[in-house]
Amino acid sequence: MAKFQQLNKPDFAPPGSIFPIVWTILFILMGIASYRIYLKGTENQNVKSALIFYAVQLIVNFFWSILFFGFGMRGLAFIWLIILWILIVITTVKFYKIDKTAGYLMIPYILWVSFAGVLNYSVWMLNR
Repeated sequence: MAKFQQLNKPDFAPPGSIFPIVWTILFILMGIASYRIYLKGTENQNVKSALIFYAVQLIVNFFWSILFFGFGMRGLAFIWLIILWILIVITTVKFYKIDKTAGYLMIPYILWVSFAGVLNYSVWMLNR
């Protein structure tokens, strides 16, 4: 397994220092969004379903890093990222139906994971 710094990356790959900043902002936005949904009451079946999808996508997000960085399985990580993206979109739609602001707060996350998907695929292809 090659260290990330040693991998061939596309020209559009941002510097590594950008990632912790972006992820901090995204997790703050996601936290606010999920809290807004939680405040609607977990006895509500729609709220419960939305929060379950939210939790599942967080777990899937966590394991992407392990696949990509820990095991160097960039192809599997790309497929995993597609699954993550789908879960995020479902979560966002569910959030939006309950609280429009919560749904809007998830949009930067969708955009970043979309970009991460292109980056993941490119790194995979450049390092086969």
